[in-house]
Amino acid sequence: MGVYAITGASSGIGAETKKLLEQDGHKVINIDLKGGDVCVNLATEEGRKTAVDELHRLCPDGLDGMICNAGVSGACGNLELIISLNYFGTIAIARGSYDLLQKKHGSCVVTASNTISQGAGRMDIADLLNNIGDEARVLELVRGLDKTNLSVGNSMYVSTKYALARWVRRVSASWAANGVRINAIAPGNVNTAMTATMSTSAKMALNALPIPTKYGLETLMDPSEIAEAMIFLVSPKANGINGNVLFVDGGTDALLNSEKVY
Repeated sequence: MGVYAITGASSGIGAETKKLLEQDGHKVINIDLKGGDVCVNLATEEGRKTAVDELHRLCPDGLDGMICNAGVSGACGNLELIISLNYFGTIAIARGSYDLLQKKHGSCVVTASNTISQGAGRMDIADLLNNIGDEARVLELVRGLDKTNLSVGNSMYVSTKYALARWVRRVSASWAANGVRINAIAPGNVNTAMTATMSTSAKMALNALPIPTKYGLETLMDPSEIAEAMIFLVSPKANGINGNVLFVDGGTDALLNSEKVY
């Protein structure tokens, strides 16, 4: 059986992914702020370093898979947290586990979002994240924005997820050439604790996006629908898939962007 690590596996999609992997007999290490096997704040440099160090201590023989899932929504009210956790925390753990994945020819999956194709992100922020990579500079910029405005929070969220998907595409060839596959997954609207605690206006915006596979139902996607796709991507069954951004949103992106084929 394999050895896997997941960030943000104490609840929601991460918890469901952990449960399914463990049901198949795999060992799973949960890296999270609370309730994890490794409890750290991935929005900080110290927390990221501790997480990587612990992974190396716990998995000296390597990892079969790393699932970078931890993140916060645009409705969290903390723009700096969105930037530091969603983007910088994610790529720090992916990069930090790279040598462990090399040892077992493992693979990495990064959680993006289907909102990356809907035009709500700020490309200047995404470009700064991808091309400059200066966390302090980006944080200084977002501190001047209105954190009480939901649309601003959402634009920061989408920007980080867009930058993550682009980062995955950029590194995928060199990673694969060294035996490590990496892909991104772009979930749609999922029924989790994060969405359950959203404000009324945020929920209205969420429900405005139709999910074709849920047509006629007043429900969001189940975490297991995303978890199963994550497990597939990180498994040997997906050996031919690399540098892909897989939309797992019940067909929402296809509905909104039906003329796009690439």
